Amino acid sequence: MTDLLQRMIAIPSLSRDEKAVADFLEGWLADRGLQPHRCGNNLWCAAGSGPAILMDAHIDTVKPVAGWTRDPFTPSVEDGRLYGLGSNDDGASVVALIEAYRQLIARPQPYTLVLSLSAEEESSGRNGLEVSLAEIEATCGPIVCGVFGEPTSLEMVVAEKGLMVLDCTVTGVAGHAAREGGVNAIYQALPAIEWFRNKRFGKVSELLGPVKMTVTQIGAGTQHNVIPDLCTFVVDIRSNGLYTNEELLALIQAEAPCEVKARSTRLCGSSIGKDHPLVQRGLSLGLSAVGSPTLSNQALVRFPSVKLGPGDSPRSHTADEYVDIDDIGRAVDIYVSLLDQLVVT
Repeated sequence: MTDLLQRMIAIPSLSRDEKAVADFLEGWLADRGLQPHRCGNNLWCAAGSGPAILMDAHIDTVKPVAGWTRDPFTPSVEDGRLYGLGSNDDGASVVALIEAYRQLIARPQPYTLVLSLSAEEESSGRNGLEVSLAEIEATCGPIVCGVFGEPTSLEMVVAEKGLMVLDCTVTGVAGHAAREGGVNAIYQALPAIEWFRNKRFGKVSELLGPVKMTVTQIGAGTQHNVIPDLCTFVVDIRSNGLYTNEELLALIQAEAPCEVKARSTRLCGSSIGKDHPLVQRGLSLGLSAVGSPTLSNQALVRFPSVKLGPGDSPRSHTADEYVDIDDIGRAVDIYVSLLDQLVVT
């Protein structure tokens, strides 16, 4: 597994540019008789019969940040840690799920097991899991539940926040900055920005807390001596599973003192009931059931799922990213124990 992960790290696989690593993994899987299917830069394999269970991890990475002190594409092992871009997010989960899949399909299971290695997760692109999932379900039938491999410190995530990005606009009247005329759109935008800063929604999730709204970008003005007649800003919204993105958008548009448009409402929060067989099996293994503020491919599906994997979420997207090698082996054992002979309908 470590060798496979090192070979993946050495192949740049920035989100939306995963062809090279997809080519490599397709050949690696085929050489081991796993009969991979290819859909764009997404790969999937399936074995067994009965209701379909999905195991998914993503093969793309973010761009390396400026603070790297190592070559991000040259894997290195030191003190039990494997360093390299994508080692923690999400290569460790990729190789652990591959090994767990191989072990699980080596004996009959009461379901069809699908291994998905998906593209464009880091960019929330439309040519990732959504594309291959349609092909998977056309072949294997509807997915009844899933396990998404992500760095969770081997905790079982049973609820995940969703994402919605808003583009907000406030208009004013242009004028000469030396005169008293005009209406400054920046000043007009301040109450709207404060509204997003202070607004609280009534429903608070036990696992995910409140809806979180953060103004992250602002733009205005054409030059120093012109009063700006337009001010735009961007709001990052993390939904908590108690509101759909559509519900939040309607509430915001009705109350916010500015024009509000959503880029998309498709990245919804997710949760799975404590009585689901997948969760019950995880609890019996001693796994902690937690919530997660970060987005994953869970946002793209409507079947119940958990997020679970080696690595640590705060380590994702950081300089000198690494994963503890021992955690990869532990993840394989957990995946196998979680799914072996699991009965779902």
